[in-house]
Amino acid sequence: MDFDLMSAVFRRLSLEAGDKIMEIYGRDDFEVKSKSDDSPVTAADEAADEIISAGLRAAFPDVVLVTEEQSDSHSAKADNFIIVDPLDGTKEFIHRRGDFTVNIAYVENGVPIRGVVYAPAKGRLFYTDATGQSVEETGDFAKDSAGPAAPMSVAKPDNGALMIVASKSHRDQATDDYINKYNVKDSKSAGSSLKFCLVATGEADIYPRVGRTMEWDTAAGHAVLTGAGGHVVRFDDHSPLIYGKQDYANPFFIAYAPGVDLKPA
Repeated sequence: MDFDLMSAVFRRLSLEAGDKIMEIYGRDDFEVKSKSDDSPVTAADEAADEIISAGLRAAFPDVVLVTEEQSDSHSAKADNFIIVDPLDGTKEFIHRRGDFTVNIAYVENGVPIRGVVYAPAKGRLFYTDATGQSVEETGDFAKDSAGPAAPMSVAKPDNGALMIVASKSHRDQATDDYINKYNVKDSKSAGSSLKFCLVATGEADIYPRVGRTMEWDTAAGHAVLTGAGGHVVRFDDHSPLIYGKQDYANPFFIAYAPGVDLKPA
């Protein structure tokens, strides 16, 4: 696999999709429909999916592509595949809270090893470079040339004063019960895959998810966190979270910086 090409294509397509998403976000009104699982979908989800899918199929015609918005892609099974959530955080988008992202990732043998997370309303762009190191880019986000990018690294956590990030739209009692086992210095809420990125940048130490997610929700953020030195494990047995599962559904999980005690009293 040509990871220089992959990094450039993932980055460009995320920016192009982000432009379209923000165009629709800026409208006075946009239609919100319900999918078969009752989750919302907007014109922005569909337009971003079209941009990303066309670009990926042109650049990587031999790689299996799985996207949230194309249910026929969910039956595709392969050891190596690209997985896309064209608009993660649709509820954040609908309520105009800004915490939504474009997610594109490459999975190899069950492990997300390359990914991009772009938060267009926040002006934040995170991705793994060709070597697998995660960076956050600043600047004007030109489509065909990367701007200044700083390497990302997880923080060294203090188990006596942890920084925790949790879901904004899906916070529940089970999550709070788990968080309350820790000595918490600060707890913040964030939407979409931004939570992985906040751990990757050292802005948080741990992100527990005691709730339903799909692989396209997490793969890109997982790759970015891994490239910054972090880990993502199953909630139940702390084994690595793997991809390419039946129906692409995730178990509960914990994303964290090494050194966090995953078995608090």
